[in-house]
Amino acid sequence: MIEHSGDAPAPVRHAAQPDSVVALIDAATKVERELVGAWLAQGGIAAEFGADAPITQLDLDAEAVAERLAGRRDNPLVVPVRVLWLPPERDGVRRVTFADLALLSNPRKPHRFAQRRLVGRAPDRHLVLTGAPALLSELRANNPEATALLRTGSAEPFARAVVRAAIVALERAERNVIGDRYKVPRLVTEEILDSPEFLRRLELIADQTRTRPQEVYRRAERALNELVAAQSRLVSDLFTQAMRPVHASTWKVDTDISGLADLRALNRRHPLVFLPSHRSYVDAFVLGDVLAHNDFPPNHVIGGANLSFWPLGPIARRTGTVFIRRSFGDDEVYKAVVEEYFGYLLAKRFNLEWYFEGGRTRTGKLRPPRYGLLNYLAAAVRSNRIDDVMLVPVSITYERLNELGAIATEQSGGKKKPEGLAWMARYIRSQQHSAGHVYVRFGAALSARERLAAHGDPLTARPITIPLHTTTHPSAETAPPRTDAPDTELAEQERKAVQRLAFEVAVGINRVTPITVNALATLALLGVHERALTLGEVRAVLDPVLGYLERRDLPRGEIDALRAEQSLAVVLEQLSLARVVTVYRGGLEPVYSIEPGAHLEAAFYRNSAVHWFINRAILELSILAAVESGAADQLSVGWEEAYRLRDLLKFEFFFPERAEFAEQLTAEMLLVDPDWYSHTRADTRGSEIQDKLTASGFMMAHRVLRSFLDAQLVVAERLAARDPALEVDRKELIDECVAVGKQMLLQQRLHSPESVSTELFTSALKFADNHGLLAPVARDSAQRRAELARARAEFAARLRALGARISRAALLDPSNRTDPELA
Repeated sequence: MIEHSGDAPAPVRHAAQPDSVVALIDAATKVERELVGAWLAQGGIAAEFGADAPITQLDLDAEAVAERLAGRRDNPLVVPVRVLWLPPERDGVRRVTFADLALLSNPRKPHRFAQRRLVGRAPDRHLVLTGAPALLSELRANNPEATALLRTGSAEPFARAVVRAAIVALERAERNVIGDRYKVPRLVTEEILDSPEFLRRLELIADQTRTRPQEVYRRAERALNELVAAQSRLVSDLFTQAMRPVHASTWKVDTDISGLADLRALNRRHPLVFLPSHRSYVDAFVLGDVLAHNDFPPNHVIGGANLSFWPLGPIARRTGTVFIRRSFGDDEVYKAVVEEYFGYLLAKRFNLEWYFEGGRTRTGKLRPPRYGLLNYLAAAVRSNRIDDVMLVPVSITYERLNELGAIATEQSGGKKKPEGLAWMARYIRSQQHSAGHVYVRFGAALSARERLAAHGDPLTARPITIPLHTTTHPSAETAPPRTDAPDTELAEQERKAVQRLAFEVAVGINRVTPITVNALATLALLGVHERALTLGEVRAVLDPVLGYLERRDLPRGEIDALRAEQSLAVVLEQLSLARVVTVYRGGLEPVYSIEPGAHLEAAFYRNSAVHWFINRAILELSILAAVESGAADQLSVGWEEAYRLRDLLKFEFFFPERAEFAEQLTAEMLLVDPDWYSHTRADTRGSEIQDKLTASGFMMAHRVLRSFLDAQLVVAERLAARDPALEVDRKELIDECVAVGKQMLLQQRLHSPESVSTELFTSALKFADNHGLLAPVARDSAQRRAELARARAEFAARLRALGARISRAALLDPSNRTDPELA
């Protein structure tokens, strides 16, 4: 019963035979008291712990412990005891179902009449359970501050600590019987509010904000009650069953469980934080089901308060969902509560889950990470509140998604519909169509402490101060309040370390994301300009790509279905039913093309795998740039172009450091020209390499990069048209880019509707800001205004040149050689 931060079993036997035993009995009914009493009378404690000593029975209640245990001068062995009730066994599993509720009783907590009946008719449905015991002296040593108060006559804090320790011990014992899936926290709010460190922080807030301490404490208690996920085993069982049809009837879940045994072993020592890619609202249900089937404890899922509407919110909170406000404003109490609760969950080794992209992807590829919650995690590590935490990258990839229409509408400037009961009903109704596979893959776990240290984090805790006047309005993704404001160097080291850790997680997700049949089918059809392909032509596009994937040994789904025309036709027909592909059957044979108006949906599928082809696309454009230059040293020209493209795309994709990027690009070159290393710098001619590139049978630049660079072109031209002295309103500029982008599309200055995307425009603005193209210049500085105007114009000119080069790359692709009008 000594409290541990994790689940390592506490010792159950003591070297010295105790003189007496105190049984702390957690019983709610007369039946439970009778069962415990009979077990004690039959020598249950002596048989289980070898403690053959007089037994005192005591209710597991703080008042009883304060009166009859806290002040004892001997050293009894304290043993928590309760009756565990079990659901009936079905197919080897004991889990509550909706059928059980027909008896108007929770099988895990049956009412007294049901208990009496079960004792006689189903003796296998209950057992007397004991938690790991502890000597009274051990309990005092484990709670020094509460023990110190005993000398002043205040026994209540120590009694509450004993009750909490007993409940935790009983919960652990229960999980040994029912499995880790049912690991749930108890008395969280009470324990946090009893924490001396947290109370000192609240006093500091009260002092620095000149607020009455009682008011600060009351606000903290209210925030905790709003925040803390009060998990219920009954609700968890029923909610899982109720929500499973939302995805189970739609997708066939394909999970690689090879690494889960190692994760379970890690989980015995450290908390796990699952960081999945976020493509659908059902992600949490899919991942939760996978983990439940493999006996992982339920994750505390950190989500936005926008999903806390009735009835989903109250139910989800009972299954471990933590709803955090999207904006904290200047509420220092709420910030303190979030940080404390986050640290508490990690310290108690409850597994967490959040979607570190900050929301669902609108484009299909991984979004840039948000750092707020990772900052809280890093703060817990720096303070040594936890020894370590393991971050688990998780890829969740769908062959098809039935919610893509709404996502495409948002990308093209439409408003996101607010979540609510009507929205939920529509969403569930939309999931009633089969959508192929959903692939769940787990990347290699990352040690937070090890990786933060490797990235230069000093891992030194600094005291917290509360700003007297808050002028900013941080959101849930804002870093925890920091202290030591003058120490900007340390803060910068911490910031960079967290960013690099987030980058590693993103790379870990991409590394295990499989290539799906729909990703390749849309890759083929999006690569031809307003032209339909026959089945044979689609196969001709895909065959060399499939060979390329095999040579690289990339993770993939059931893409062998694309090799035979019959199964390829089935894939395209399924995309047709999803209104992504259109099929014309009125001629000699069916021809396939992207459904008009469905380019954003098609791009979503392609982009789930686009990161696997980025280096190939950059290599192609670099080779073309070298050939066009006519320079004596075309190799240097090619490398310079590759590094410029890497910089241009750094807000869209996760590129490694320069040296590793060079190694990856060299590996791509060796796939094109296996004799690359045999060339000398002098005899390397770009035209010969271009011929080998063409001979490979496919080109990727126009299929992979065009939409991103076209979106950047729209932003660059709108910036170039602006007065450098004017402030840039980002939302207003993005709205303008949507409107002008549609015009450019009608004028055929853009290749595809997928380029007209608020998400892509937002990334382009980040790049422009990073290169100093957004900040206005004062009107009285004519020279600087001219320089900014020139830099914006050069940015637009650079993108127009890249667009022309991509068109030339497209003409080298076999699928486009019959279309001279492509450029």
